[in-house]
Amino acid sequence: MAEPLSIAGPVQAAVRRVEKYAPVYGVTTLENQLDAFLSERRFQTSLLIGFSVAAMLMAAIGIYGLIQYSIAMRTHEIGIRMAVGAQAGEIFRMILREGLKLSLTGLVLGLVGALWLGQASSSLLFGVTPTDPLTFVTVSLLLIAVGVAACCFPARRAMKVEPIVALRQE
Repeated sequence: MAEPLSIAGPVQAAVRRVEKYAPVYGVTTLENQLDAFLSERRFQTSLLIGFSVAAMLMAAIGIYGLIQYSIAMRTHEIGIRMAVGAQAGEIFRMILREGLKLSLTGLVLGLVGALWLGQASSSLLFGVTPTDPLTFVTVSLLLIAVGVAACCFPARRAMKVEPIVALRQE
């Protein structure tokens, strides 16, 4: 099969034989026209993905910072718990549970907001509905995973608190 643009010259010559002053310009393939047509939409999608990733990183840093601050404020309490027999795993689960409560609260509020604003943004969606269950489940699982990951580092640090050092700290 011949290259589609290779016949552009003979087609232009044929048109000129029929109508000498007929404008024939912008000869291109349908694929190229479709790419040009969709380029703005692709740019918007890339921009949206970039902002979403930035928001996800900011959320992870926020959860990490909040949990780290909470542990710093509760070092004395964690030391007492460990002094009376709490195992490191129990401390880890306690910190993780606290972070998951924050993450789940944010997730529920975010899902409510997404359902509420979904109809307004339906014109920007391509190939999915504003209430696509697969999208909601996938994003929810991703957000929970980010929340757990953001809590793991401070929780591991809290597990290593020495009870005697924590009890002396005021």
